[in-house]
Amino acid sequence: MKYIEQKRKIDLMLSLIGLVVLAPLFIGIMIAIKLESKGPVFFKQKRVGLHRSHFNILKFRTMRIDAPKDTPTHLLGDPEQYITKVGKFLRKTSLDELPQIINILTGEMSVIGPRPALWNQYDLIEEREKYGANDILPGLTGWAQINGRDELPIEIKAKLDGDYISNIGFTMDVKCFIGTIISVIKREGVIEGGTGGIETTKITTSADSLQAEEAKIVQ
Repeated sequence: MKYIEQKRKIDLMLSLIGLVVLAPLFIGIMIAIKLESKGPVFFKQKRVGLHRSHFNILKFRTMRIDAPKDTPTHLLGDPEQYITKVGKFLRKTSLDELPQIINILTGEMSVIGPRPALWNQYDLIEEREKYGANDILPGLTGWAQINGRDELPIEIKAKLDGDYISNIGFTMDVKCFIGTIISVIKREGVIEGGTGGIETTKITTSADSLQAEEAKIVQ
């Protein structure tokens, strides 16, 4: 699609501008994280990218280093006990997602698109396949994000991703961008530890695979 080519150029431009403009904020957050708790500033997590390939998504660290490293947040019974004070603020404001600007710059993500699934969210990945949602770059935010976010069951989330694919274009991306700003301000659809219905997803990997592949702290 012609717009897809233009979309990548827009992503590159916005990510470069974002890194420059937000540099002071990045530095401030990094200092706050280091002052409150020991450990690295960033963490990476294996996610599903274009054509079901895998990449490491970047986020600001929001949990203590003694949090279970082989268990994703949505599988923790009480994630609040591990989340730092700075981390709670970052999650509430979605500022923990800012490092993904780097993922956008490197071409692993787009500003707008389906949110990248965890590598073991097999139900969501397969459901998205029905709509071709695995065949475009995942996004920092997207249509499903502004229409329910963590509250959405997998089938609805995948359907909304499909709606985005069917209507992809500059106007649709602008709607998602503006809608994201509104959602962040209102903090709509955010469930701590939730990932859009993954609680009901069948995760069939072995314990050994989970230990080997789950989110790894970036040193």
